Amino acid sequence: MMADDILRTIDSLVAEEHRLREQAPGKGLDPEERARLQVLEQRLDQCWDLLRRRRAEADSGADPQRVEARPVAEVESYEQ
Repeated sequence: MMADDILRTIDSLVAEEHRLREQAPGKGLDPEERARLQVLEQRLDQCWDLLRRRRAEADSGADPQRVEARPVAEVESYEQ
């Protein structure tokens, strides 16, 4: 996935996250929607991590394509 592809994925995930959150005021999310929101948040964290790491590789002159997405459990364990 190239940087532009990652950014398109991020945009798509953010749009879906916003749609879900816009449904929530007053009634909240049902269990399925909450589960989907959690998946979206995890996937966004994964995409942002991948984008940052690929940009760092490119800045150092290395091949950014060799950087793969990390597992959600690894990305979620980082302190922000």
